[in-house]
Amino acid sequence: MLFMVIEHFRPGRAPEVYRRFRERGRMAPEGLRYVASWVDMDYKRCFQVMEADNEALFKQWTANWDDLVDFEIVPVRTSAEAAAAMRP
Repeated sequence: MLFMVIEHFRPGRAPEVYRRFRERGRMAPEGLRYVASWVDMDYKRCFQVMEADNEALFKQWTANWDDLVDFEIVPVRTSAEAAAAMRP
């Protein structure tokens, strides 16, 4: 299953987010897979697509970052999947 993860960096904490990432990596548990990401121009938000069979894995992952980042995690489907589901 795909998820859109919106990371809201806490004010002024983006440098710490990137420092931790350089030092420790993504710190995602096995089974939680990174697909792609984009960062807004102000370093306030990161938009990630991630994949997992078990949504509970997000709790383990976000615990590694919740001192620096607030998370919004939304299950999503591809546009092709949505279009197919809407066919009569």
